[in-house]
Amino acid sequence: MSLNVSNYKPKLLPVLDKDFRPAVLENRAFIEGVEKSGKGVPLAIALDRGDGLISTYTSKVYAEDAGMDDANFAYVERLVKTLLWIRGGWKIIIGGPKSVGEYIKKAYSKGGIREFDAEFMARVYEKPFTVEVTTYDKVPPSNEVSKPIGRHLDGCRIGFDAGGSDRKVSAVIDGEAVYSEEVIWHPKTQSDPDYHYREILAAMKSAAAHMPRVDAIGVSSAGIYVNNRVMVASLFIKVPEDLFEKKVKDMYLNIAKEMGNVPIEVANDGDVTALAGAMNLNDTNVLGIAMGTSEAGGYVDGHGNITGWLNELAFVPVDYNPNSAVDEWSGDYGCGVKYFSQDAVIKLAPAAGITLEESLTPAEKLKVVQDLHAKGDERAAKIFESIGCYLGYTLAHYADFYDIKHVLILGRVTSGEGGNVILNTASKVLKEEFPELAEKIKLHLPDESNRRVGQSIAAASLPEIKK
Repeated sequence: MSLNVSNYKPKLLPVLDKDFRPAVLENRAFIEGVEKSGKGVPLAIALDRGDGLISTYTSKVYAEDAGMDDANFAYVERLVKTLLWIRGGWKIIIGGPKSVGEYIKKAYSKGGIREFDAEFMARVYEKPFTVEVTTYDKVPPSNEVSKPIGRHLDGCRIGFDAGGSDRKVSAVIDGEAVYSEEVIWHPKTQSDPDYHYREILAAMKSAAAHMPRVDAIGVSSAGIYVNNRVMVASLFIKVPEDLFEKKVKDMYLNIAKEMGNVPIEVANDGDVTALAGAMNLNDTNVLGIAMGTSEAGGYVDGHGNITGWLNELAFVPVDYNPNSAVDEWSGDYGCGVKYFSQDAVIKLAPAAGITLEESLTPAEKLKVVQDLHAKGDERAAKIFESIGCYLGYTLAHYADFYDIKHVLILGRVTSGEGGNVILNTASKVLKEEFPELAEKIKLHLPDESNRRVGQSIAAASLPEIKK
């Protein structure tokens, strides 16, 4: 898909990535083209998460006789992928032109371009992934149920944040952190799940040593969790499938037993980011974005609840340039992980003229750039400015799928002055390109201590202690 409406060319571009094609502008250009053609027809996409929970999104595309099949396919393929990773589901029901539905069905079949996504969702929901092609009027309406999360501050609690480069833990007594520590670890390179178990248990015991007892444990971690079981998580990416089933799925439940059979609650780190923001701001409609080893997303809705959506923003397409960076895991281009994580910094370093030693870990490479920035290196500043530009356009894209009043950004990439540069540049993009959103959405960057360990403190509030 290419821009054909001059009004939708970016007013601002990342200084280190002039080929950036913001998803929000490409989508708006497509919709305007459809409307101007007089040959538009409605499109509905429903995602079934099971238990009667359905997310339905409506749009419009060119009619089948408009000769615009390729444009339709490009637009809907990116839209479906976005919806799937934001909202989740084991089944897509698509109603509109039959050719569009059949294209999506093929894309998500064995050997299709979205085979990875289909297999991932099948693993999460433990059902074969399905695409049902129907007519617009046969697509079911949304049926969403949100639920409260966290905000429990009583007692002696452990909050654990399992990052890809470091693990953070806090001992929290009646809502006050009495101890926090941050330890470098390497979970994504370890194939033995006993390594993960030992490291996590060591963090728990370290926090427990600073409290008279342990009443509950809250865990914030990248990945997808159902009933406190690990369904999919990049931290265990090297663990063989048989060992994953045997030793990883119930790892946190087993650790809770070893810590005294205490209540435990495991949540996606993005949701915990959003929870931290909602608690600090005493408000709702908070989108949390954690920029670390990957990009994690989370959302607290207008009721102050979580939605049950996946919010896996790392896989959401944000750049429609087909020559943009490819995510090694999914094999797709232009996805958030390469724009809002350590990978983004590493990706932009060569364009900035910064050479990073190959022997360094991603976290060490990020630290090199941050140290250069702290010394006033303009090359490093351009990297964070570029990420901020990405963020401004991408927040406008996210706003097409979330009702947002506040955005809270956390994570290792936002540490130091780089976080302020990212936020200020994103704010500039919103003001110049999307003034109506700039009025509505407030961007927040916690102070340095909360930025690094805020996740583990908020995580401590997740479990409810039964009296």
